[in-house]
Amino acid sequence: MPTVVDYYLAPQSPWTYLGHERFVRIAREAGATVRLRPTDLGQVFPVSGGLPLPKRAPQRQAYRLVELARWRDHLGVALTVQPKFFPVPGDDAARLICAVDAADGTDAALRLAGAVLAACWAQERNIADAATLGELLAECGLAADRLALSREPAAQQAYAAHTQAAIEHGVFGAPSWIVDGELFWGQDRLDFLARKLQGLR
Repeated sequence: MPTVVDYYLAPQSPWTYLGHERFVRIAREAGATVRLRPTDLGQVFPVSGGLPLPKRAPQRQAYRLVELARWRDHLGVALTVQPKFFPVPGDDAARLICAVDAADGTDAALRLAGAVLAACWAQERNIADAATLGELLAECGLAADRLALSREPAAQQAYAAHTQAAIEHGVFGAPSWIVDGELFWGQDRLDFLARKLQGLR
């Protein structure tokens, strides 16, 4: 049986963006099965001691910008540290990823998630805008009606279920991965995740 990785992500998270493509590659190389779990951090933070960015202390906000630039340069990826459309609600994008996952499968949903993350952090596009989400669907070769599906109860229920699962399994930030009951938080823990997956092969 393939190893299963539960992938908790927030589509507006820069740290999820920095780790997304590396995680997808690691999971594929390990032959792991990914279960995509878009998560509402607005629900997770109150029960886990986290704070939304605007409520964090100024020194923490300032250091976050330093770290984003460090990781951008270290990884050699395109990233605007303070993009035009941020902070931005991630709920509509998250529900769209859920809808695509249900209709087109996990590979398609992972592809869309990567496009959404890059749209926010590399291309400075508004991922809370329906027109932008429609463009991203087209760019990923996905059907336009997935946007309508994302507004149906099933997509909202999936998003809520993923968020509740995150809370129940001790997730407190994004990105997070759970493998065989073990939690890995943050794109800077991907090396540990890769070793875990290799050890389970």
